[in-house]
Amino acid sequence: MVIVRAPAKINLTLEILNRQDDGYHRLRSVMLPIALEDEIAIEPAARFTFTCEPATLTGDNLVVRAFAAAGAADAPLAVTLRKMIPVGAGLGGGSSDAAAILRAAIDGALGPLPALDWLAVARALGSDVPFFLTGTGALVEGTGERVTAAGALPPWWVVVLAPDVHVDTGEAYRTLAAARAQVPAPTRTRADSASIRALEAVQRADYAAAIAAATNDFEPLIAAQYTPVADALEALRAAGAAHAMLSGSGGATFALCEDEAAARALGGAITLPVRARLFVAPLADADGWRAPSAP
Repeated sequence: MVIVRAPAKINLTLEILNRQDDGYHRLRSVMLPIALEDEIAIEPAARFTFTCEPATLTGDNLVVRAFAAAGAADAPLAVTLRKMIPVGAGLGGGSSDAAAILRAAIDGALGPLPALDWLAVARALGSDVPFFLTGTGALVEGTGERVTAAGALPPWWVVVLAPDVHVDTGEAYRTLAAARAQVPAPTRTRADSASIRALEAVQRADYAAAIAAATNDFEPLIAAQYTPVADALEALRAAGAAHAMLSGSGGATFALCEDEAAARALGGAITLPVRARLFVAPLADADGWRAPSAP
């Protein structure tokens, strides 16, 4: 049996830029993997089978699509996905699951496979999948295909507070577009980007600078639209978070902490909103980070 782990991510920054002719928005974002992980077990079998815990997530799962994209749709394997990352929370669980399968394929764990452009395969599966192939934090640009690895990560921790809401990403973008039709977003050059400052802060392990650069264009809109998200942000702030923010388009919220003691103290001080899940985890181990286009 082979066990592969798929970490969640947080968006330390998320700048939504212009909308392209194909309907996709350009973005800049510093994403950091965290040690809140799904687990995927792969073992020999008579034929390919896939099960998921919980079973409600079995249909049209990105894990199955990743096997097909890797040329292993008919491999004699039994695959079991055990979900720990909240679904639809802006933490990238499905994309990370897909990337974990691609990395297993790259490493030879799925047997002999045809040579592929793995970055192109990842991009076809989803805009966050190329980031997760990298295995460390990164600056993500374009529509997700431009990934600049941060290298080794600082020993920071994260407190994640995930309310029981599912924020539809497409709807989040439509809400943002409507808001910008009323008040256009200011022009943000790459040289003056919060995401560039955040990437440099992560690489220097400068916690104060990372917190100062943190931003998410979706946050005020999603917090106004979803009361449980606003409540989660307030719960983090009330417990003493240096900077509470939304991850992705939500609804998970988080606070970045400089060390484990600070994270444990913050987690212990939070008064949990109704039907919210709390996770305290370090940034994911980045010892095996690689360029996403690795052969």
